[in-house]
Amino acid sequence: MAREDIVVGLDIGTSKTACIIGDIGKGSLEEIEIIGVGVAPSDGLRKGIVINIERTTSSIRKAIEEAELMAGVEIGSAYIGIAGGHVMGHNVNGVVAVSGKDHVVTPEDVNRVINAAKTVAIPPEREVLHILPQMFTVDDMTGIRNPVGITGVRLEVSVHIVTGAVSSAQNLVRCVHLAGLSVEDIVLEPLASAEAVLTPDEFEAGTALIDIGSGTTDLVIYRNGALMHTASLAVGGWNITNDLATVLHLTLPEAETIKREHGCALVELVDPAETISVQGRGTQRTRMIHRTHVAEIVQPRMMEIFELVRQEIEKSHQMINGLVLTGGTALLEGIEELGAAMFEMPVRVGYPRPLRGLSDRVHSPVHATGVGLLLYGTRDRWSGKGTSRFIKGNVFENILQRMRSWFASVREDFF
Repeated sequence: MAREDIVVGLDIGTSKTACIIGDIGKGSLEEIEIIGVGVAPSDGLRKGIVINIERTTSSIRKAIEEAELMAGVEIGSAYIGIAGGHVMGHNVNGVVAVSGKDHVVTPEDVNRVINAAKTVAIPPEREVLHILPQMFTVDDMTGIRNPVGITGVRLEVSVHIVTGAVSSAQNLVRCVHLAGLSVEDIVLEPLASAEAVLTPDEFEAGTALIDIGSGTTDLVIYRNGALMHTASLAVGGWNITNDLATVLHLTLPEAETIKREHGCALVELVDPAETISVQGRGTQRTRMIHRTHVAEIVQPRMMEIFELVRQEIEKSHQMINGLVLTGGTALLEGIEELGAAMFEMPVRVGYPRPLRGLSDRVHSPVHATGVGLLLYGTRDRWSGKGTSRFIKGNVFENILQRMRSWFASVREDFF
């Protein structure tokens, strides 16, 4: 059994695994204290999908051990993130008759209408990850967030349903189990990132969160406090690294270093006279190149990613008023300026909200998902929903049972 005053966020990514341990004993989000952080390189995933069980397990184990050593505690379970092209989201409606006394909507009516909404046809290889209420309607009264106590005869709900491949969740959970932990819940990664970096006003105003990781770019759109659209694009920071390695004839590790230390998403921001030293693939000799050449490689790929995001936003038919960029690639110089020019709206880079303790170690877009998983898990634990876990044992059956009962809600407004 997990300690009730300890919550763990485990971000298993394409390029890194991060384990963040939080002490939640003081009872408020503002009082959460980060007591342990562990980060380990990861190469067992590709575009969010586990392709090597052994390597992924090893990366998870190393991150856990580092975090436990720093925190001085032994952990038994964690909240983990899931992402990738297999994740899909769509909006559906459910309708029921109000059955409460004197036609007053009860919590049971709310559960029934959400159940009605989730009876959409889902292919057998997929299962429901999240069911997120958007708005309720009672008779002709629309835009209701919490209908309990309202009088009417007809209750309708709009929900956003997120589904994923059972096999992908199964492999993630297996890796965590092999590393020695149980899984308290699986959370869609951009939902966790949103929990960490969006402000209350941004949840309300119509905001697109773009989480640009190494293997994927994940998009979520919020309006009126509700999740309206999700999407995952199979392109990310690794593609920029690969472009640099190919064009400049570098090894992938050196290309990654060049991207992080000298990359720029907008050529016009670079001093034409600035040069950097690189070491060619297969040689010990170094050579000098202009930094503008690096930017000329980075900018087209970044523009491609933004164009794919623009297409997804158009497909969603949602009106947005701003973009928040997070994930490791969001640290590229010039990315805000490029985004603002392409989308013609305010763009900012999202950093995780400051917490207590070792918060400075995770105050970076790189750790948005990990911090978000910690915050999500804290809300989940306090709500009493965090008692059903993927215990070590029959992984497949645990996943099916847990997914079938998933009534995850990122915002507490509906309950």
